[in-house]
Amino acid sequence: MIRANSISDSVLVSSYIKGDENSLSILINKHKQRLFSFIYSKVQDKDITEDIFQDTFIKVIRTLKKGNYNEEGKFLPWVMRIAHNLVIDYFRKNNRMPKFQNTDEFNIFSVINDGSLNAEKQIIQEQIYDDVRELIKELPEEQKEVLVMRMYKDMSFKEISENTGVSINTALGRMRYALINMRKLIEKHKIILVN
Repeated sequence: MIRANSISDSVLVSSYIKGDENSLSILINKHKQRLFSFIYSKVQDKDITEDIFQDTFIKVIRTLKKGNYNEEGKFLPWVMRIAHNLVIDYFRKNNRMPKFQNTDEFNIFSVINDGSLNAEKQIIQEQIYDDVRELIKELPEEQKEVLVMRMYKDMSFKEISENTGVSINTALGRMRYALINMRKLIEKHKIILVN
């Protein structure tokens, strides 16, 4: 008897695409706990989590049936991404902002700091980071290198200069161009970097 966990996702995905329905339930069971916890950590509600979980797999099934899946060996991150987008849709659709008149006994500002907004902020923040990471990939290699060292590895320009073998001024220049290019890319792709 083969243990479900010993079968790789890519094998299960391809056998499901070939018509083996059982492979899909193995995949769902294999990742259910992780995905469920991920969604729940964002929406903090069992029923909504259940709905989003179901919707995620409906999308997964549709994509697989259409033959549009090509994330070789990266099934879980792909599914998490679908769930992540559905959570964002849920927040957008429900606006998560109580609607009421500003009456004397009730002030709109007292609910603006409602905890449920923090989960939305966190998701939007993650989406922004993802968008920025995608943009960084479009930068010329030397600008990308400096930007990553500075922003993600928190290196000083002196360290960057030592690591790349260019002068501090060149490193500073590359960083400046990287930021100018990022700004252009943000406008071109109409990305909203608002948290």
